Amino acid sequence: MKIDLSDTTASKINKALVQGRRDIGTPAVGMVLTMVIVTDEENAYDSIKAAEEASHEHPSRTLVVIKRHARTPRDRTNSHLDAEVRVGADAGTGETVVLRTYGEVSDHADSVVLPLLLPDAPVVVWWPAEAPEVPAKDPLGALAQRRITDLYAAVNPLEALDARARAYAPGDTDLAWTRLTPWRSMLAAALDQAKSKITSGAVEAEADNPAAELLARWLEARLKVKIDRVVTAGPVVTAVRLGTAAGEVVIDRPDGPLATLSLPGQPSRTLALKVRTTSELIAEELRRLDADEMYAIALRAEGTKETPSHV
Repeated sequence: MKIDLSDTTASKINKALVQGRRDIGTPAVGMVLTMVIVTDEENAYDSIKAAEEASHEHPSRTLVVIKRHARTPRDRTNSHLDAEVRVGADAGTGETVVLRTYGEVSDHADSVVLPLLLPDAPVVVWWPAEAPEVPAKDPLGALAQRRITDLYAAVNPLEALDARARAYAPGDTDLAWTRLTPWRSMLAAALDQAKSKITSGAVEAEADNPAAELLARWLEARLKVKIDRVVTAGPVVTAVRLGTAAGEVVIDRPDGPLATLSLPGQPSRTLALKVRTTSELIAEELRRLDADEMYAIALRAEGTKETPSHV
């Protein structure tokens, strides 16, 4: 069910949400958090779809803030808010409100969002595209316990990574880090089996890949050895090689959903290591809303300033 509201207010939107729930026969609110998505029209569809898919695991109220540029005389002279309220099958397992702000309302989007937050529920803010320089000090980011950015959307991902490190506050995270969860889990398990001291290492990935840089920094921080950055054709992270006195520990994924794990003195084995969808990444981030200390460690690690080698 969809309800369109033109030149509206937060109070009218709340009334429309209540009415929509009554009309579809589900007046009770069973949502566990509020997800605020700050995006543009170009990225809105994919972001809403990912949030709705993630809501099957985490029922939530999704508030999508789209700041519109003035395109008509009305937009230029009249600061206003348009909204689209979605409930039932049109909103996953929760509720979705698409907020389009015009004029001065765009500069005070937090005043529109605040009355629409679920009472006594955590707030997560996600910027699928352009993110503020300091997410924790952004008016919308200040409302949240969890702030999600995506370095893959940055024009210069590695410069943006360093900026994230300078601006980091507990509760910040990035989908470039979330993409590494399977890699980190498999590496931890492989090192438990290898039982040898790591003396060297390398991360192989496409050029300027922020996830690869975070992975290298995390390995350097945890293993206390220098990790080389090696540029390959990709896609994304293609291999991690860790040297020991007994031989190399290698996870190699040149392409596709499968990787090969090689350990010294053991036969190689095949592992599932697919590139996950955005909805899967968001669902993972919503499972824990406390500070991610490992992300902070990887983000703030010095990293190498040398030019990456190529293969």
